[in-house]
Formats: sequence, C-alpha cells, structure tokens
Amino acid sequence: MNIILLERVNNLGDLGDEVVVKPGFARNYLIPKGIAVQANRDNRALFEERRAELEAAANEKLGEASGRAAKLADTVVTIVVKTGEEGRLYGSVGTQDIADALVSIGHDISRSEVRMPEGAIRLIGEYDISIQLHSDVSVDIKVNVVPE
Repeated sequence: MNIILLERVNNLGDLGDEVVVKPGFARNYLIPKGIAVQANRDNRALFEERRAELEAAANEKLGEASGRAAKLADTVVTIVVKTGEEGRLYGSVGTQDIADALVSIGHDISRSEVRMPEGAIRLIGEYDISIQLHSDVSVDIKVNVVPE
C-alpha cells in the first residue's frame, strides 16, 4: 500500500515521503495515529497545501525534544531494589521502573521512550540507558541499581 508520511518515522522515511508498506501496518497503525495518509491524487494535493504547516509542527516537536534532552543530559537515577545472593534481583528493573524513577525526580518521560535493547536489568550495578525522545533525538542516562 502506498502512503504519504506526515511526520518522520524511524526506518521508514521522512515527512512527505511516499513509501510502500504492508496494508495492515498502514490501516491499523499509521493512518489511525495520523502519521500517514493513503497516497492518491487528492491526498497528494492536500499534503502539498499543508506542507509548510506540517514542517513547522515537526520542527516544533524536534525543538521540544531537544530541550527535554538538554535537561536529561547528565541525569543519574538510583533505583533501590530487593536482592538475593550474589547481587541478583528479586524480579527485574524494566522500562516502566526507569520511567517512574525519572518522573519522580521531575522529568516528563513515558515508558515507550525508554530503550533497553539488552532487556531488563537483573543484577545490581550501573547501567547506561538510552532515552529516545524523538526519532532524531536520543540521550543516554545512568541508572544505578542498588540493594535495599
């Protein structure tokens, strides 16, 4: 299915790009979220009329994300957990735990912005975690997991 992107999408394209995606991805995710419209003559004309407005909105989102990244730049989060022998955690520290810790110290972060490609943390120690605030803006923070 051919679609026109209304904002930048990682691994797919930039604002205004006409890309081919699977129909389910377009119908169930991109179009309902307002990220894309189906590529046809009417929508192409409508997009060209709104291009400046959409680019301004994209630049505003990028600026906001850059401001949030500047506030997060040197953030160190300490999470206190129950541990067993040899520093193993009872359970794990995941994206929700890190997002909650950041919110508790005054940052506006959602769970979906926390990136943990290696999976959940299961040992005490210090970890570098990536926070992706925008498709172009990512910042690393330090997370200290300490025993109770």
